[in-house]
Amino acid sequence: MSPTRKQIEDLDTLRAFVHPLRIRLLGALRLHGAATASELARRLGESSGATSYHLRQLERFGFVADDDQQPSRRERRWRAVHELTSWETSSFIDDEVGRGAVQDLQQMQLRLLVESLQQWYTQQHQWGREWVDAAEHSDRAVRVTADELASLSAEVGSVIERYRQPHGQEENQAAQTVVVHLVTVPVSEPDS
Repeated sequence: MSPTRKQIEDLDTLRAFVHPLRIRLLGALRLHGAATASELARRLGESSGATSYHLRQLERFGFVADDDQQPSRRERRWRAVHELTSWETSSFIDDEVGRGAVQDLQQMQLRLLVESLQQWYTQQHQWGREWVDAAEHSDRAVRVTADELASLSAEVGSVIERYRQPHGQEENQAAQTVVVHLVTVPVSEPDS
């Protein structure tokens, strides 16, 4: 089953999404499941007032909603509405504000990638040898056309989907959550 996806198609939604805390809140809900603003505040080292405000902004633009399970009337429990968020960078490239928002978003993605890798590098000794040996961080260069690059990205995505299990589904007790980063970008050819 394909993951549910929030497609950002307008500048207002993109600008609402491009906020470091909002991206972290949405990521935490997707990775760990439904939570209250207070739980998220503790997890992310933020104030519950800040998490509450930014969750309401995410709700306003359709990223989060009330969870079906509300254990108390005192605090709202939030859930991510979609498993993925995507956008077409080319849709915003001709507008200066849109281009700036996409660049801000890409910088946040880069920071999150670096933080994720740094955390793994500093904590890998705490994992068993089988996990250390199974984990990979590598790069490979291929020569492709734009159409082939799109096909490559789609094919890798479909391979990842074969291993994905929705949050809360019965899982193998030996399984761990693994974050897969896929970056496919062209590089400039050296001058001949």
